[in-house]
This record gives sequence, C-alpha cells and structure tokens, in this order.
Amino acid sequence: MADPRIIDVELDERTILWRSADIEQERRIAIFDLIEGNHFAPQRAHADGYAGPYKIKLSVEEGRLAIHIHRADDSHLETLVLALGRFRRPIRDYFAICDSYYQAIRHSTPQQIETVDMARRAIHNEAAELLRERLAGKIEVDFDTARRLFTLICVLHIRG
Repeated sequence: MADPRIIDVELDERTILWRSADIEQERRIAIFDLIEGNHFAPQRAHADGYAGPYKIKLSVEEGRLAIHIHRADDSHLETLVLALGRFRRPIRDYFAICDSYYQAIRHSTPQQIETVDMARRAIHNEAAELLRERLAGKIEVDFDTARRLFTLICVLHIRG
C-alpha cells in the first residue's frame, strides 16, 4: 500500500557551519511540521513497488542539492540531485528578509512586523513554487511540503 510521505528528515550537518538561535528554531519547526503533514512521492517506480513512507537526508554537494531517499527500514532507494543555481537569488532574498524579520520582532511595532512577515512569506511562497517546478517529474510534493523543504535548503546554505 502506498504511503507517500516523509517520516524522518536529516540534514547533513557537515555542510552547516553555524546557526543562530533564530535559524535553529526555524529548522526545528520546519522538520516538525514536515513530518506532521507532507506529501512526498518519488516518481521513479521501484522493482518491488515500494511507495513510502520515506526517510530523507538533505545535503549540498558541489553546489547541488542532494536528496537521499531511503525506505522506512533505512535501505537506500535513490538520490536525486538538483542544481541550485536558480535558487541562489531566492535563498539570498530569503536570508535578507529573515534578518529584517528577526530585527523587527525585537524592535518594531506589530504593524511593521506584519509588513515584513508578509514580504517574507511572499519570497518563501515563490521559492516553494520554484522547488515544485524543479522537482516536477522527479518527486511530487504539495505546496506546504515544498515550503518546508525550501526552509531546510536555506539552513544548509548558512555559512556564518
């Protein structure tokens, strides 16, 4: 029976040099929310018909995102590699708006915080749609899953 969802997420900690408390909180929330509800269906058929659930490990290798996909028993199914060139700007923009958001939380009025948060969500949504486009034909994901995966991709790009 098909169970197209992620049940475990791991980030390659070797690619993460530093995280602030704010970024660590974003990472924890993204992973928790992702595991609580997601749709993740690799499109490649496997000889034994395996169709989930999945464990994934995300890493950045030579400027590419590697999504290592495993069965629930940890046996490796496949690794999908995506070029990240088209994500450079959305990642940079997302980091910039997140910095503004964290500053606003500490020093601004509720209306100013809401304005910055709306901009942050807009950038995040656009990046999630880009990720869905890049995964099309490889892995079917819903919008919320793409948003949370984009958050984790950003965490992997923190260089301190």
